[in-house]
Amino acid sequence: MGSTTPATRGGAAARRGGRGRGAVVAALMLSMALAALDATIVSTAVPQIVGDLGGFSVFSWLFSGYLLAVTVTLPVYGKLSDTFGRKPVLVAGAAVFLLGSLLCAGAWDMGALIAFRVVQGLGGGALQGTVQILAADLYPLKERPRIQARLSTVWAVSAVAGPGLGGVLAAYAGWRWIFLVNLPIGAVALWLVVRHLHEPARERAARVRVDWAGALAVFACGGVLLTALVQGGVAWPWLSAPSLALAGTGLALAGAVVGVERRAAEPIIPGWVWRRRTIAAVNLALGALGLLMVAPSVFLPTYAQSVLGLGPAAAGLVLCVWTLTWSASAALSQHVYRRIGFRDTALLGIGLGALILFAFPFLPYPGSWWQPMLLMLLLGGALGLFQLPLIIGVQSTVGWSERGTTTASVLFCRQTGQTVGASVFGAVANGVLAARLGGSGDLESVTRALAAGTAPETTRRAIAAAVHAVYLGAAGAAALAFVVLLVVAPRRFPVRPD
Repeated sequence: MGSTTPATRGGAAARRGGRGRGAVVAALMLSMALAALDATIVSTAVPQIVGDLGGFSVFSWLFSGYLLAVTVTLPVYGKLSDTFGRKPVLVAGAAVFLLGSLLCAGAWDMGALIAFRVVQGLGGGALQGTVQILAADLYPLKERPRIQARLSTVWAVSAVAGPGLGGVLAAYAGWRWIFLVNLPIGAVALWLVVRHLHEPARERAARVRVDWAGALAVFACGGVLLTALVQGGVAWPWLSAPSLALAGTGLALAGAVVGVERRAAEPIIPGWVWRRRTIAAVNLALGALGLLMVAPSVFLPTYAQSVLGLGPAAAGLVLCVWTLTWSASAALSQHVYRRIGFRDTALLGIGLGALILFAFPFLPYPGSWWQPMLLMLLLGGALGLFQLPLIIGVQSTVGWSERGTTTASVLFCRQTGQTVGASVFGAVANGVLAARLGGSGDLESVTRALAAGTAPETTRRAIAAAVHAVYLGAAGAAALAFVVLLVVAPRRFPVRPD
């Protein structure tokens, strides 16, 4: 056998595909925008949706159902892309996503809409994961920061713009257009992929073994455990029978996943993902990133409105400025990691991030709008130095046939961290509020009272204390990521030649 095989030549051949690469990159950016938009675009249209379909008591599943489906399918799509190639997985995922969008637009009640949002999420997992994998396939290491910075910018801008776009469509065109608008954009992306993405023929075993049992086990385990985290403390108390039952079932399914994957010839989550120091360290570090991102993305708008007295648009501006510096520092991070390495660049970024998050509780009360905005600008710059070098670095340590599984494991850990963070920090915020207000009230009901002008100054101070506690927790998560990289990750990532 020669020094290379078609499988290992896959990325290089794709890069030499020539004129079609720009069209493929455009398709990847459109696909990334769709996946990011649909995670947030529904939020501001909830009043119109509930007014039309009813189901106020379960509307939170419009978000949870989509995010759960995206998260638990990431490992499955990563392995399938290594087995069958990126193109068929991306095409199938885009088709499922568009089908889910069409079904959502035609939903007749809240139950149907939630079910169709899950269908959307099943396709969204393929979009989110395969786009990141193809970005590494199409570009050599020295050019990879450029495409990753573009994708990071698209993701950040789309996620921040989602609520505003959803509100405009719901107010002036009807909430169903939130989903119908996906169809022409997704169709263009799908056509560009089918027309211009050409993967080279690869050697493949006579019989492809797909670990369908492992895929089902991973899906069931992730769905149960993430449901327990999402609904615990919201739909039912943490120590109630539903929470305990879901936690017990999830742990039993986790044991089943380990057993199934050990016996599988081609496991969905292979053991080497956690046995290799570099991949394990990046997984844990980006899981901590997902955890700490909850503090600004979920709680800062509440702080800006309830404590600083800003309107919704101004509060959104305070948050979204971090996307500017995040994207800029991500694009410039290559000049740093080429000098000091992937790990040390990430250590620099997350170390600065920990200090910035720790500084937030020391802002004066009530303070001025520019103070948290300045911290968000600094935080975005720090996290851009942290995330992108880790993703590019870990993708560069594996060959084509392992890149999908590796990338999916990283994204899965980040998504799981966000889910855990939303639950944990929500409990922290509500606990601080209860202590400050004499055992009554949670963050949602208290902020509603403030908006209505019926809450006293003590309530405003209690919200400030609750958000400060969340930021201290986020600083702790950043410190944990720092320690993991320092102790577990090798100083020099074992980069493979392109």
